[in-house]
Amino acid sequence: MRIRIAHDTTYSYSEPVHAAMQLLRLTPRGHEGQRVISWSIDTDCDARLIRREDWYGNVMHSLYVAGPIKHIGLKVRGEVETTEVDGIIRGAPERFPEAFYLRGTPLTQIDPAIRDFTEASAGHIAAPLDRAHMLMGAMRERLRFDTEATTSTTSAGEAFAAGHGVCQDFTHIFITAARCLGMPARYVSGYLHKEEESEQDAGHAWAEVFVADLGWVSFDATNGVCATGHYVRLATGLDYLDAAPVRGSYYGVSREALDVSLRIESAGQSQAQ
Repeated sequence: MRIRIAHDTTYSYSEPVHAAMQLLRLTPRGHEGQRVISWSIDTDCDARLIRREDWYGNVMHSLYVAGPIKHIGLKVRGEVETTEVDGIIRGAPERFPEAFYLRGTPLTQIDPAIRDFTEASAGHIAAPLDRAHMLMGAMRERLRFDTEATTSTTSAGEAFAAGHGVCQDFTHIFITAARCLGMPARYVSGYLHKEEESEQDAGHAWAEVFVADLGWVSFDATNGVCATGHYVRLATGLDYLDAAPVRGSYYGVSREALDVSLRIESAGQSQAQ
């Protein structure tokens, strides 16, 4: 499948700011099942945009804009060819051993409620792949999707206690639960092509779990499926903060407003190899 992406992000400030700095993880890398045909990031202002790799091997751009400025626009355009690989990730850069992804973070700290739920739901299953699938199914029954319930700083424990959240929360809870079971797990940010919904409000997030003899396997706890050819993988990390598509700050006394326009559509089917 060929997937075409148009992602526009606009930051507006109530008063001119002296400077703005952002870290952009908005560029996918190629690996088995994902080939980047074309990709570009442009801004509508005089900015320095420096490409490099972060600690995880993600493509990251550092953006610096000198003020005074009241508006920053980012325009991402790209096309990616995907093929079905049963959710298994091969050929992607790996900077750390699998055991590194057993580490907790402030957003994925193991708490008693998540531990108890995990043990009851999947702790009795021996095969790691089956265990992860059972965990994903149990989460789908336990949690409700709600775009108004949480923020980017909500932890896995807080979202689990509330019983609802967005894809970021589902992913944080799944990662935390998998680590409870001794399974290395990491956060993935990216895009999801939906046949019936080309206009979207935001990108997507899912998890990857390391399974011996298979490697990293994708689990979308929000939708209860392993990633397919409809998914475009952008960045990975221990949690959202490591893989966030955009993180930044500005210098000045001002209120910031964010507007996002995202269109993801099919550009045709890929040719069989």
